[in-house]
Amino acid sequence: MEKLPKIGIPVIIVLVLVIIVVAKSAVTINAGDAGVLYETFGNGVVTDEPPLGEGFHIVAPWNKVIEYEVRQQELFEKMKVLSSNGLEIQIDASAWYQPVYNEVGRLHQNLGENYLDRVIKPAIRSAARSVVGRYTPEQLYSSKRDAIQDEIFDETKKILDKQYVQLNEVLVRDVTLPATIKQAIERKLKQEQESLEYEFRLVTAQKEAEKVRIEAQGKADANKILSASLTDKILQDKGIDATLKLAESPNAKIVVVGSGDDGLPLILGNN
Repeated sequence: MEKLPKIGIPVIIVLVLVIIVVAKSAVTINAGDAGVLYETFGNGVVTDEPPLGEGFHIVAPWNKVIEYEVRQQELFEKMKVLSSNGLEIQIDASAWYQPVYNEVGRLHQNLGENYLDRVIKPAIRSAARSVVGRYTPEQLYSSKRDAIQDEIFDETKKILDKQYVQLNEVLVRDVTLPATIKQAIERKLKQEQESLEYEFRLVTAQKEAEKVRIEAQGKADANKILSASLTDKILQDKGIDATLKLAESPNAKIVVVGSGDDGLPLILGNN
């Protein structure tokens, strides 16, 4: 076996070094992620430039790239909080969030990869305690669920806007009250519903009675007006008109005008 030329050994060494450098320098950012560049011999975390986007990148082999998921993520929380009268309420809520893309470098520098536990969970728990403490259990159980959802979102967002995190939505999935309180509220709501139903039937009956009374009064007034307008002269004229129409009938008859009582026509014959 022939020995390699002296020039061949350095070439091989250089090629090996090049391969190592390329392998260390090549970085692939996955879909939905962004890369934070850390310059070992520079100023550390790069915060004045956008993060590395998806795809292939070449960086200096002595630098580091830390990947962050920047797509929307979900946090599910079960929280025990106190109502306005001191009763313990359990809230099941979800928060949709994601890092602010162009602020990922500052997020890494100030909070690190564990930012979920450091700021997001404490923020939503603090907001939930603050909001639920304004309402009674009855309000939370019935009419105020949408309101507390919106208020928790608003208060959490105020905190996270300063922490390089974008809050998209807060959803209150369930509000769990102590069993005895829940049963008492359900009984009260049932009684209120029955009372409203009774009042509705009563009002309906009153309206129907009023309608009948108005119709009867209308008929009575109409008859009164009609009776007042029917004088003897009018009755005689209407009787004459009716008799003349009968006289025009093809049936044979004898009409004597003015021979009946009160001077009305009298029909004597009919075949």
